[in-house]
Amino acid sequence: MIKNPDFQQLRVVVVGQGYVGLPLAVRAAEIGHRVVGLDVDAQRVKRLILGESYVEDIPDTRLAPLLASGAYRPTIDASDCAEFDIAIVAVPTPLRDGVPDLSHVEEAARMLGRHLRRGATVILESTTYPGTTEELFGPLLARTSGLTAGPDFHLGYSPERIDPGNPNWKLENTPKVISGIDAASIEIVRRFYSSLVETTVPVASCKEAELTKLLENTFRHVNIALANELAIFAHALDIDVWAAIDAASTKPFGFMRFTPGPGVGGHCLPIDPSYLSWRVQRTLGRSFRFVELANDVNNHMPDYVVRRLVDGLNERRKSLNGSRILLLGLAYKANTGDARETPAARIAELLTGMGADVQAADPHVVDDAHPRAADLQTVERVEVTPECLAAADAVVLLADHDAFDYPAITTHAQYILDCRRRLVGAHVDSL
Repeated sequence: MIKNPDFQQLRVVVVGQGYVGLPLAVRAAEIGHRVVGLDVDAQRVKRLILGESYVEDIPDTRLAPLLASGAYRPTIDASDCAEFDIAIVAVPTPLRDGVPDLSHVEEAARMLGRHLRRGATVILESTTYPGTTEELFGPLLARTSGLTAGPDFHLGYSPERIDPGNPNWKLENTPKVISGIDAASIEIVRRFYSSLVETTVPVASCKEAELTKLLENTFRHVNIALANELAIFAHALDIDVWAAIDAASTKPFGFMRFTPGPGVGGHCLPIDPSYLSWRVQRTLGRSFRFVELANDVNNHMPDYVVRRLVDGLNERRKSLNGSRILLLGLAYKANTGDARETPAARIAELLTGMGADVQAADPHVVDDAHPRAADLQTVERVEVTPECLAAADAVVLLADHDAFDYPAITTHAQYILDCRRRLVGAHVDSL
């Protein structure tokens, strides 16, 4: 337990038990709070009750003692949320036809509103546009409960900063931005998160906290788009963009390293910057040109990967139509099983549509354990054996998991398109 003078045991509800909500619920239970983890996915909750985690950052060994002691209770029954002291909402906020879909946030607010009592606190963690907490989420809570945010219950926003698979930065040691609608709310929010994490970073308003999250992800999105477009043009100019990035990275100031890849994935980059763009367009009637340009570049990287593969096969007097293509890595990033919005899905779809025989391997993305893009479910899954590598006309490295045997890949593959610069050889093309 954290040695924190503000700590007191609370009844905590975490709505949403995914990559954000589950680590938060487990951490809160581990330090002494009584936690209910609510999710609408019955199969997900069933696995949690059995002590089976589907999030790499939370091994089964962390779940077992919490379940045994009753400190953590996963459920699909909203009535289990009654009498909460703190409720945190960490539900998905997808885009639907380019427009933010806050239906999950709205449903959570209505559900919690039915159980809200005076003195309780509700915190939104789902990524969204500035203004959501005070203009949508809070009023829904108030309307459902009959209480008033501020005088009757506390309300705040704290953006999640979970980085799945990151071995160094976890929930506990990543600074936590916090906010509240008034001084009393932010103090309660601060005291709660101070029992979970090492450092809290208060900001003056919920809108500032909401914008902070979008700024962080838009910064990455735009700079990755720059690296991707540089890679496209550098290849056309016969320049090694990776060597240039390495050289630029030696500068000790004024430069931050970003690298090209087959596209962006996860919830953050393909979706979150568009929330900010949508808000600017709707409220100010202006376009957020950096975001729109970054979307255009990053969204078309799977198409570029396929074009490069076609070129590589043509140089070897082969046609993509009828060729066997082995995709290595279906997750959107290394060392995680997170396949949300993964560029591998679009690449597989394009290759299949052009007549290729597509196979894939990923030690982390398992059919019954992780969210999968629908396009990946029809792709044949194989083991990365010497025979499998040799039989492929081309091997495409999309997610550079440490679990892959890179010397074996280099030795046995006929031709490799490396989108992550992990391999070298005369038969290897880098993105």
